[in-house]
Amino acid sequence: MHDFGFLVPIAIVAIVFGSRAFRTWVRAKHGYPLEEVRRGRRHSNATSLDDQRQIMLLSNENEKLTGQVSRLEERIAVLERIATDPATRTAAEIEALRDR
Repeated sequence: MHDFGFLVPIAIVAIVFGSRAFRTWVRAKHGYPLEEVRRGRRHSNATSLDDQRQIMLLSNENEKLTGQVSRLEERIAVLERIATDPATRTAAEIEALRDR
């Protein structure tokens, strides 16, 4: 019949390159750095000043967003209470606030 033995090395090369492309895509999708990794070591030096500055900026942004989420959770709790409380009690509370 047909001898397809020549396809074995081609298939191996295709699988190697395909797996490499897939790993790169997954790393990029999840935000990992795309620097080369050889023999289990990354080629990057110790954390540079730019990296430290970026970490500081991201930490500050994280704190800001955490505070914002807390405030929004408080507002949602108030809205849930208003939505689930009986209308008469809510109306009485509003009238009490107007009388102040």
